[in-house]
Amino acid sequence: MGMSLAVRRFTVDEYHRMGEAGILHEDDRVELLDGQIVQMSPIGVRHAACVNRLNALFAGLAGNRATVSVQNPLVLGEYEEPQPDVVVLRYRRDGYQTDHPRPPDTLLVVEVGDTSVASDRLRKIPLYARAGVPEAWLVNLSGDEIEVYQQPSGGHYTRVRTVRRGETLTLLESPAITLSSDDILG
Repeated sequence: MGMSLAVRRFTVDEYHRMGEAGILHEDDRVELLDGQIVQMSPIGVRHAACVNRLNALFAGLAGNRATVSVQNPLVLGEYEEPQPDVVVLRYRRDGYQTDHPRPPDTLLVVEVGDTSVASDRLRKIPLYARAGVPEAWLVNLSGDEIEVYQQPSGGHYTRVRTVRRGETLTLLESPAITLSSDDILG
């Protein structure tokens, strides 16, 4: 009979202390998911272009109604600090200078996936639902579609739909912000 391995999860605070101690560096492409330090996929050209389009689109519409955060940390709980591609946050004049944003600050999380679609769908989207993020979009570049997840309850999203070219998307928490799927997909 084999011994079971003991797994130790890291907290967000410990993760930050690793950075302060020089164990993790600012340019390391890692995030904290379920207490595990996970290597992030490299950013390809299509992925980068989509994130740039999203940033420009949201920034143009958000004004002082929202803050657009690109590839920055979002603290979901004691053991989770992913770095989503784009987060649309409730507007704060200080730009979240005193602490990383958390789920109550969040209007929308967007993950852009080319090679990471399955991982984003199976690992990250459920994290956002469990944390109570009201809406998440998964831009599936290879599928040429956008998966929209809304209304988290019981650790999963109760409303899920797929948006294809020619359709529009409106933020559930900020209906003044509406985007064309064609503009997002490029």
